Amino acid sequence: MAFRFSIIIFFLNIVLCFSQTQDSVALQNTTIKDSLIDGITHTIKSIKAETDSTSIKKLEDNEFAAQLDEKWFEELYSNSLFDTIYKSVTELSFEEIDYPELHTDTLKARLKELDARTPFNVEYNPSLESVIKSYLKHRRKSIQKLITLSAFYFPMFERELDLYDIPLEVKYLAIVESALKPRAKSRVGATGLWQFMFSTGKMYGLDVSSYVDERSDPIKSTEAAAKYLARLYKIFGDWDLALAAYNSGPGNVTKAIRRSGGYKNYWNIRHNLPRETAGYLPAFLANMYIFEYAEEHGFKKIKPETAYFETDTVRVKRMITLDQVSELTGTPIEELQFLNPSYKLDIIPFIKDENYTLRLPIGVIGNFVNNEEKIYAFAKEEFDKREKPLPQFFNANDKVRYRVKSGDYLGKISRLYGVRVSDIKKWNGLRSNNLSIGQRLTIYPRKPHVSSSSSTTATVKTKPITGSVITYVVKSGDSLWSISQKFPGVSIQNIKDWNGISGSKLKPGMKLKIAKS
Repeated sequence: MAFRFSIIIFFLNIVLCFSQTQDSVALQNTTIKDSLIDGITHTIKSIKAETDSTSIKKLEDNEFAAQLDEKWFEELYSNSLFDTIYKSVTELSFEEIDYPELHTDTLKARLKELDARTPFNVEYNPSLESVIKSYLKHRRKSIQKLITLSAFYFPMFERELDLYDIPLEVKYLAIVESALKPRAKSRVGATGLWQFMFSTGKMYGLDVSSYVDERSDPIKSTEAAAKYLARLYKIFGDWDLALAAYNSGPGNVTKAIRRSGGYKNYWNIRHNLPRETAGYLPAFLANMYIFEYAEEHGFKKIKPETAYFETDTVRVKRMITLDQVSELTGTPIEELQFLNPSYKLDIIPFIKDENYTLRLPIGVIGNFVNNEEKIYAFAKEEFDKREKPLPQFFNANDKVRYRVKSGDYLGKISRLYGVRVSDIKKWNGLRSNNLSIGQRLTIYPRKPHVSSSSSTTATVKTKPITGSVITYVVKSGDSLWSISQKFPGVSIQNIKDWNGISGSKLKPGMKLKIAKS
């Protein structure tokens, strides 16, 4: 990002050009040298000072902008805050939009009402009207999805923002930054709901390692964003300018203030900001308006499949994988991935002095905590088996090459072949859960798979049971693991094999055949 370097180079020149001990300044011989900054070579001009014929005694800086720079440099010298949050608001058009469903007078009245209850400057202007109408006309489907998803994230955002006295409307910033995708990654590497760069995340206490990326943790990243925004507001004293600095860096905001003649209102300096930042605040305000008046525009507030208050966390005491948790608790792997997005490989490590937690639906928390020792023993046994190149039940000659189709995801494919998500990732060197249509995956099926052009279903062979058999009727809250614990010597795989089960889902009332020991 250019602004990281431009602010440093700019103020190096200022320091070299303007000496506090000289009465006049002029440009003379220029010495050019190369300097290495952040691994990139930049040309820096060192300018000698001498008296010039125009007899300028002193160049006046903008006092307000200079004060902001002074405050910001206190932060800059201790840590490089220019590796900062960055997510473009691309190609925003401010052309007039024909959208008769929202009359300009109605919009003006609503914006005035919104302006009265928020510290942000939500005054009407044609550019903001254009963005709002464009979103309402062209992005209705996406907005409805975001409104539904926000029912999960916004309660946790509001709690963290309130702790740091940040306006609760800042929650809408995560929509502009990441579209509420915890694992969103920009083209420059900014990651998570609040789009932290690697070094900025580290500076604000977000752990980033091979296993964990806390920039994707909804609560920890929101706390970090609140701390950063609080600093910016303390420096700029204006929430609009704080958001602009959050996006483009404080240096670009102070330069825009200077170039606009000292104006302090975002809308007056917008034309001097980088292109993406010029569209950043309008996008934020447009989303704020639409969410605040969602019902008036026909959007529905649908309850999400999982609400934040319907989940809880447990601190892990041993290494465990999400697919092991899925198998033991009966919770779908996709739900666990949604609730635990900071674990990059779907593995929760156990590291001394680190408090890694597992978020679960509240309905399975009790069973997990009550059976912790058995669960971790099961996980350890699984990890010990994985020391081998391939588990014993795999035949390398039976491998399948699967071509990813539209609508596929790892959980769906894993159930199709009776394997785990982590296995598919391991066999194919996948570092995330993302798949591309047409991508080829190598899979070693746990069960025979019959494929055809018209069907994607798999057949499962049921292994015969020797000896006497009992029938177990599945109850509400049962999982394969909890049932296996009721019968000594019976494993999860035994139950699957005897009953031709793929995956781990059970339904109350289902009858299972189990060998009597």
